[in-house]
Amino acid sequence: MCNEYRFKQSLDHLADSFSQLNIPLHWAAGAPNLEPRDSIRPTDPAPILVGSPDGAELKQLRWGFANPHNGGPIINFRSDGRRFATGRCLIPADGFYEFTGARAPKSKWLFTAADDSLFCIAGLAREDRFTMLTMEPGPDIAPYHNRQVVILPREQWAAWLGASPDAKIPALPAGSLNVVQIR
Repeated sequence: MCNEYRFKQSLDHLADSFSQLNIPLHWAAGAPNLEPRDSIRPTDPAPILVGSPDGAELKQLRWGFANPHNGGPIINFRSDGRRFATGRCLIPADGFYEFTGARAPKSKWLFTAADDSLFCIAGLAREDRFTMLTMEPGPDIAPYHNRQVVILPREQWAAWLGASPDAKIPALPAGSLNVVQIR
């Protein structure tokens, strides 16, 4: 399951992507410094977007809900057959990694959008933390893993951040993602 992703886009590029969808992007205090990051891992702080009356609010939260059973953080949450009326967020990314193999070092695969664009992963936010939603794998990921993060098409971003309890979680069609072996 996804336990590492990347986000190398500038704040200007992120704001422009949302502006093209008529979703104003804002933040609570001064413009944040979004450093390009090749690796974001569980418990790292990372940028996420939550819906607000003024559009989308950019926040920095830690990846992974606290685990009530004293285990590691809950970094992925199954979306299958569930509705999420509250707490929805978008996690901006331009790539995520999956690992294959039985022994370390495992093979590492980088998945990016076929059009090389920014994408958003559907997530949930609570207090100062977030988690990623997962689903059955689409055709691009099935050869590598039995689950995948939920990647929302741009036309779904506003609905996911909005108040509609019926926001859909669509599967991506074949050819939506490129994959490159990193190691």
